[in-house]
Amino acid sequence: HACGSIVMAALASVFRGITGSRAVQGVLRHAPQRQLHLHEAYSMELLKKHGVRTPRMGIAHTPAEAATVAENLGGEQWAVKAQVLAGGRGKGHFENGFKGGVHVVKGAEQVETIAQNMIGHKLITKQTGHIGRPCNMVLIVEKMNIIKEYYFAILMDRASQGPVIVASSQGGMDIEAVAKDDPSAILKEPIDIKKGLSQEQAEALAVKLGFSPQSSEQAAQEMLKLYSFFLKYDCTMVEINPFVQDAFGHAVVLDAKVNFDDNAIARQPEVASHRDYSQENPLDVVALKNDLNYIGLDGNIGCLVNGAGLAMATMDIIQLHGGKPANFLDIGGGATAKQVTEAFKIITSDPRVSCILVNIFGGIMRCDVIAEGIIHATKQLDLKVPVVVRLQGTRKIEAKALIASSQLDIISADELDLAAKRAVQVSRIVQLAREAGLTVSFKDLITTDASVESELTPEL
Repeated sequence: HACGSIVMAALASVFRGITGSRAVQGVLRHAPQRQLHLHEAYSMELLKKHGVRTPRMGIAHTPAEAATVAENLGGEQWAVKAQVLAGGRGKGHFENGFKGGVHVVKGAEQVETIAQNMIGHKLITKQTGHIGRPCNMVLIVEKMNIIKEYYFAILMDRASQGPVIVASSQGGMDIEAVAKDDPSAILKEPIDIKKGLSQEQAEALAVKLGFSPQSSEQAAQEMLKLYSFFLKYDCTMVEINPFVQDAFGHAVVLDAKVNFDDNAIARQPEVASHRDYSQENPLDVVALKNDLNYIGLDGNIGCLVNGAGLAMATMDIIQLHGGKPANFLDIGGGATAKQVTEAFKIITSDPRVSCILVNIFGGIMRCDVIAEGIIHATKQLDLKVPVVVRLQGTRKIEAKALIASSQLDIISADELDLAAKRAVQVSRIVQLAREAGLTVSFKDLITTDASVESELTPEL
């Protein structure tokens, strides 16, 4: 199953809104989660429940359970598939040296042995990086007699402003390679979101793909079920690779990757119940639970900003002055002091961070609320990293007064350019101090900004 497929390339335009920032390009530590992903096993269960034809299968959380599942399924051969949210499982390897996340074996004893090498170990693939992801369960699938393999996917497409089917007669392989080597092998069928996928469309596509005359109608029925599933469960992508024709002429979904719209998760409790947080970056999970938009980067200057556009501009200007942002973190327009504290926890959990730049434009957001959050977070976390703060907008005078009276290592600046310069300079000083085993304080810089003094004096 090619997780990193042409479908993901088509979805890349959704992500370009964030990666358009120069500072972000090429330095992402991990991709942001714009969709909710489920393990293949749970996706297949949902598909089966929806009436889609799937092979007989079972989930196992222990090696012994895997052998029992195989025996209960019957037959002589089974596929043992590591359940890890990453593509390239078959070509991956485990941290214990075991090769491959997908194996076809004979006998329940072999199933147990394979499962023992998978469960409880991290699988490393081209998509996980060297850290890998934990395999906590395996999927046992009956081996089928396959006549032909196809590729079939439904996804949301900006170009056609609605769902589109992407399909190919060359399934069961890396679809990206197929698209590169033989673009004519990729079929695209836009779907009118108001009319839906028609029987005629589905049958015509089945014929184009090469399903036999006796199987094309049945294949079309499965396509219609998949489109119905796509709508019912608020999917952003349903990718079937391979979509096969078996020896009996049936069209069968043999492997599935399904992404769900996380904005609609409130009305999909069954989907939400299968979410596996062990497969996600821990910082992403913390950010999600606190309604923060976070993406980890490879720099050393932490960023806390309200608004995605302002966040990208902040990262770019840091880069312009020779620094490197450590993250994208948007606290939104209605953040509370608690959210600010959680944001600081996320940023400072990265040991490389040597300075934090806070850039807030108070429109809906009040600057004094942010200031209170910054002060509270600095005290509660006993923050050892200097903070540069640029506040503009609603109640900024009160906010600066709070910061000035806090006597903490919080450096104020009115202009973003000055704030970014200071953040870069402070970051370099802290890095040098760390290398020398020293600590450094920047309290003397708090009132060096003449504009800050002039604005604060009347209020104080």
